[in-house]
Amino acid sequence: MRSEPVYPLFRGSRKTSISANIDSSIYKHLAKPGATVLLVPEGHTIHRLAEDLESDLQGGPISAFSPQGRFTDGASLINGCLLLRSEAWGKHLFCWWDNGSILHIHLGLIGKLRKFKIEQQPSETVRLRLESNSTAWQLTGPQTCSVINEEDWEYQISKLGPDPLRLGKRGKKQFSEKILSTSLPLGSALLKQDLIAGIGNVYRSEILFINGIHPEIAGKNLTKTEADKIWDTAVVLLRKGKNWNKIITVTHDDHGGRVTKKTLRENALYAYKRSGFPCRRCETPIIQSTMAGRSIWFCPSCQKGPNA
Repeated sequence: MRSEPVYPLFRGSRKTSISANIDSSIYKHLAKPGATVLLVPEGHTIHRLAEDLESDLQGGPISAFSPQGRFTDGASLINGCLLLRSEAWGKHLFCWWDNGSILHIHLGLIGKLRKFKIEQQPSETVRLRLESNSTAWQLTGPQTCSVINEEDWEYQISKLGPDPLRLGKRGKKQFSEKILSTSLPLGSALLKQDLIAGIGNVYRSEILFINGIHPEIAGKNLTKTEADKIWDTAVVLLRKGKNWNKIITVTHDDHGGRVTKKTLRENALYAYKRSGFPCRRCETPIIQSTMAGRSIWFCPSCQKGPNA
């Protein structure tokens, strides 16, 4: 039986609803001072954060404290330590320290992890502030913020499905086996982090559109080729999202011009939040529906339903 964590666990609150206006900040660059992280971050965001934290915080002892006061004990466990590495598994962020501690962060729906100038003072809402000699990172509103040990890290990882940014052929095999055995509709299944780690609402809609698969089709009704293509698409899109720090799924052909990381949001996606707009491939209006408690967007012509 798994033992209890040897370090105290601190969890943040989770709001039951979020503003309908979050869309305007969805693609801001999170590594700029004071920039906004995705309000509902997907896997590429966390992988990018892991790289940025290593770049900024490695090389010397880190000052860690909790201006809010809710994470004072946890911060004291890593204060003065050296950051060995930081890594992402799906939407989970893990920072490893030279005293054996592991900082575990899950941003949830409203969490933000942002970079600030060292001279900028934190507000009382900051759960955790990490300072190097020249840079500060501040965490607010996380779903999870805890200091754990390696046993607890292994337990957290064991609950997750394959991450498209971590596992290659082995990940594809695991995902195909999982998705082909579920009776859940794909619009629900792709949000289950034990099936595939790191996919959120944006990628869910876009991956299904690109592959011409209706969100109501059950995983068990896919072919092996279709399941493999879903995984391959996730790998390509998340890798691009991580490198560009922005979700862009359209191709040159469907965009009508060159696609770069400077492509505007309204020209960057196929289906997500485009209800009523013409499909970029067939001009049929995009439809908005609800699955797994979240809105989903699809083209009824390009993505035929299970009874078509």
